[in-house]
Amino acid sequence: MSTPTDVIVVGAGPAGLTAAVALTQRGHTVTVVDTQAEGANTSRAAVVHARTLEVLQPYGVAAMLEAQGIPASRFTIRDRDRLLVAVPFGGLPTPFPHTLMISQAQTEAALLTRLRELGGSVLRPATVTSVEQDATGVTATLADGRAIRAAYLIGADGMHSTVRDSAGIGFTGSSYAESFSLADVRLTGAVHDAEVILYFSPAGMVVVAPLPGGTHRIVATVDNAPEHPGVAFVQHLLDTRGPKKSPVTVHEVVWGSRFRVHHRIADTFRHGRVLLAGDAAHVHSPAGGQGMNLGIDDAAALGETLSRVLGGASPDLLDGYATTHRAHARKVVALADRLTGLATVRAAWRPARNLVLGLLGRLPAFRNRLAWQLAGLDRRR
Repeated sequence: MSTPTDVIVVGAGPAGLTAAVALTQRGHTVTVVDTQAEGANTSRAAVVHARTLEVLQPYGVAAMLEAQGIPASRFTIRDRDRLLVAVPFGGLPTPFPHTLMISQAQTEAALLTRLRELGGSVLRPATVTSVEQDATGVTATLADGRAIRAAYLIGADGMHSTVRDSAGIGFTGSSYAESFSLADVRLTGAVHDAEVILYFSPAGMVVVAPLPGGTHRIVATVDNAPEHPGVAFVQHLLDTRGPKKSPVTVHEVVWGSRFRVHHRIADTFRHGRVLLAGDAAHVHSPAGGQGMNLGIDDAAALGETLSRVLGGASPDLLDGYATTHRAHARKVVALADRLTGLATVRAAWRPARNLVLGLLGRLPAFRNRLAWQLAGLDRRR
């Protein structure tokens, strides 16, 4: 039997939950479907930027995150011990003049809590196997044969999106040659509790960022990253890429993983009554910590726009969402590519890169522009 609802959201990650909260708070019936059991996701993202907090504030989620996360006052780019660029967030014109360090799992938990407060829920584990649309609506068929019927469907089901494939939407781009190693660790030494650091080195890049609970997130490019990085592996990364004068000591790996990164953008974010948001629409390097933030921004805007359409406004408004947010994705992917390219430049070009970045880093206009881009404030509508 086909169960009717206003909107089907496929995927209960940050983007899917944000869209569901935005629509449910406006009085629409939403069915969220996710293939994973609750809490079974990996926690790759660890940064919530100012623009994302602004977007989530009307839904009561920003306050929940602020109460749990660690505010980082600046982002720095260093070549081992040498400071190249310091990007301060304190002067930004926002109620949230910082980057909030918090795990993706906690962000999802806050969104899910808000959705449940509004009377919503997630159908899981349940896998959407096909999506078909006609002039009056969309039908999503589940692996167990159940069908869900809605006026519109949002695909927020990740890079390997069934929704995107069912709609015949291309996913143009390519992959980075390197793999990425990710680990949440306990360490001691000259660590910064209010700063996110991107280290450059001849051996490659490594990001060190504080997390709640006394841990630090380590992300590094590695040719062949181990599936489960251990203490010795992470220590080697920091010894060869991190600070020389004030080394840090890794005592425990709380959690670790590896992943490969693509830089791809969907050819369109809308096909009739099917719309895309989050990783189903765009994926890119983790440099700059933009992925989850861009997906939440997509989803909030899509929820607001779709609510107006469901209320009687022209469906053409959805084309505006698709065009605007695809342009946002192109800008963010370009920024992440530039940061990744700078981090992985060949050794022969390293002195020139450091010279140029060091000079640019002295210019307030350059630092301010980069702060706006990283914080996502350049995406304000």
